[in-house]
Amino acid sequence: MENLLIVSSSEKSAKSLGDLIHTVYPCSIIHAANGGNARRQIAQKDFDLMIINTPLSDEVGMDLALTVTTKTTTGVILLIKPELSPNVCAKVENYGVMVVEKPINRATLFQAIRLLNVARNRLLGYKKETVKLENQIAEMRLVDRAKGALIKCLNMNEEQAHKYILKHAMDMRMTKAEVAQNILKTYEY
Repeated sequence: MENLLIVSSSEKSAKSLGDLIHTVYPCSIIHAANGGNARRQIAQKDFDLMIINTPLSDEVGMDLALTVTTKTTTGVILLIKPELSPNVCAKVENYGVMVVEKPINRATLFQAIRLLNVARNRLLGYKKETVKLENQIAEMRLVDRAKGALIKCLNMNEEQAHKYILKHAMDMRMTKAEVAQNILKTYEY
């Protein structure tokens, strides 16, 4: 964990949390005093973890937690009063928000951080794989468009167009996508 955002209306609570976390995780910690400030921080920088000490001065903190988990890969821990726990858990846990009751137990906090790190690393792995697959699909579409151009303009069949692209890619030491782009530049208007 490298970057942590603590959102708390209380400067004293934020400092205590930061000091506690520094005992185990030597990371960069930024404090946001309210939800608006936290949203600005999230827009400017990627954070590995956000801890929201509810309630905040401008909102409860649930909306902030949901916004962050749906739009980023940041792990979120929501610190709440025990009497609010059942209702809050029902609303936020399906979005991947970890709820920890106050007062905070050191062991529980660190266990929540470890669990969020594991889940976040898994999510980042899926995201990386998704990007890789999206790039492969984009390349396939590009090659298919180039094949279509060859079929239309040079009266090739699909197999001939495919072999043409593969052969040019090998001969020119280019990717199929690069060859396809050159074909499209030549034959598409």
